[in-house]
Amino acid sequence: MSKNKKESFFWTSYSDLMTSLFFVMLVLFILTIALLHKRNQGLITKLIEFEKIEEIKKSLNNIDSNYFDYNPAYKKHILKIRVSFPTGESNMKYIDDYTQQQLNNAGHAIKNQIDEITKTNPEIQYLLIIEGQASKDNFAKNYELSYERALALNRFWKDSGIDFGKNCEVLISGSGTGGSMREDNEKNNQRFLIHIIPKTGVIEN
Repeated sequence: MSKNKKESFFWTSYSDLMTSLFFVMLVLFILTIALLHKRNQGLITKLIEFEKIEEIKKSLNNIDSNYFDYNPAYKKHILKIRVSFPTGESNMKYIDDYTQQQLNNAGHAIKNQIDEITKTNPEIQYLLIIEGQASKDNFAKNYELSYERALALNRFWKDSGIDFGKNCEVLISGSGTGGSMREDNEKNNQRFLIHIIPKTGVIEN
């Protein structure tokens, strides 16, 4: 084979190799752009969800101030209605009629706030945590008692016809004589803390 033919064969092969490499790089470039676009779309969706959740949290914080105080440090609503059970008791029959009516109004205030937000954001789900607390005294089972009181409040709301809807899951908890947000006056710790947590399913833009 002549020298010219060898050189021609070499450059032809070299050209084919470079063309192949060019197409490989082009495919990789297109694939990278597509993956970055998909990732950015995912980040944008997450950002929209985050902003929507923050907006809904602010709306929930505006729940009727006649019945609730919001503590931003603990992100919980304090039920302002003073509830005073006899020592060791959790039955709502020991609560006077006026206080029961106030508790009933508070339950409706939660329901109305959730219903109002659900009208424009039907995909939002909620966790409604009813936390019972107890005052420090000689009763030996204050942790169990605080849970039973929270359970009694939930039953009271149900018996009053208050339905928080299919988008709301109710959780019952009792922090006894521990937990956060306790007051120095132990009698004031016979109360309920309400925590409403929105969470996303699928949020439409």
